[in-house]
Amino acid sequence: MENENLLNARNAYRMKHGLLTSDEIVAIRESYGLSQVDLARLLGWGEATISRYESKAIQDEAYDNMLRLIKDNPLQALEFLKKNADKFPGLKKVDVRTKIVEKLDSYGKEYLTRQAFEGEYASFEEPSDSNGFVMLNVDKLEAAISYIAEKVPSLFKVKLMKMLWYADAMSYKVCGFAITGLVYRHNEMGALPIGHYSLMNLENLNVQEEVNLNYDSMLHVYPSKNMDYSVLSDQDKSILDAVIKKFKDFKTQEIVDYMHEEKAYIETKQGEIIPFSKAKEIRDFKTR
Repeated sequence: MENENLLNARNAYRMKHGLLTSDEIVAIRESYGLSQVDLARLLGWGEATISRYESKAIQDEAYDNMLRLIKDNPLQALEFLKKNADKFPGLKKVDVRTKIVEKLDSYGKEYLTRQAFEGEYASFEEPSDSNGFVMLNVDKLEAAISYIAEKVPSLFKVKLMKMLWYADAMSYKVCGFAITGLVYRHNEMGALPIGHYSLMNLENLNVQEEVNLNYDSMLHVYPSKNMDYSVLSDQDKSILDAVIKKFKDFKTQEIVDYMHEEKAYIETKQGEIIPFSKAKEIRDFKTR
C-alpha cells in the first residue's frame, strides 16, 4: 500500500511537470514487446534505468524526451538501434529489430501519413490567430471527424470541411481557442483546411471513394472502428453536437451557401487564411 501511494504521488508530480507517467512508460515498452533491459539498451541507458522509471525513480526532461521520440515513431526506434547496436549480444539485436519492424508495419502507414500532413503545418508552429491558438492535434482531429460521421450518415468531404470549420470557429467563440488546430483558407467552396488532401488520407479515418449517379468520384466519410473519443472534452463534444444538429440535414451546396454569408468569409479573399478573430461574429446556434 505504501509503495502504491508513493508511485501515485510520483505520477502526480510527473503529470504536473509534463512528464510521462510510469504507466505510460510501461505502455511504450510493451507496444514494442521489449523487456525493461532491452528498452534501456535500445536508448543507450543503463540496464536498470527503465526498471527504476517504471517503479520508483522520476525521469528528467532529457530522458523523457527520448522516450517520447520513440512513443509513436518506430523509425526513430530503428535509428536508436543502429546507434546502440553494440549493446545487444548475439542474436538479440535481430530479435529487437524484428519487434520494432512489426510495430512499424502496424503503425507505420499512419505515422508516415501524419508526417506528410503535419509537414504542411510547418509554418504554423506557434499558437496564433490562424490556428485558433491551438497547435494541430491529429488525434483530436481524427476523433472529431469520426464523431461527426457517426451522426451524419451522408457525410462527404466538402460538407465535412465546413462542419470542421464551424466546430473550430464556435469553440473559438465560446472558449477562446479552437478544437483541432487546423488552419483554414478562403476557397470558392467555403473554408478549406491546409493539407486537406493529406488529411483525407489519414489511416485512422474511414474514407471510401464512391461514384454518384453522374459518375463523379466522391469521398464518403464513415465512422472509424475503435476510435478513441476520450481525447475530446465534454466541451468539444457539446460544440460538435451543436454543429451536427445545425447542419446534419444540409446538402453540400446548402452548407456552402450558408458559409458564404459569414463575415469571416466575406471579408477574406480567395486563398487567404481565414483568421479566427473573425469567428466571433459567426451566426449563433446553441450548444447544449
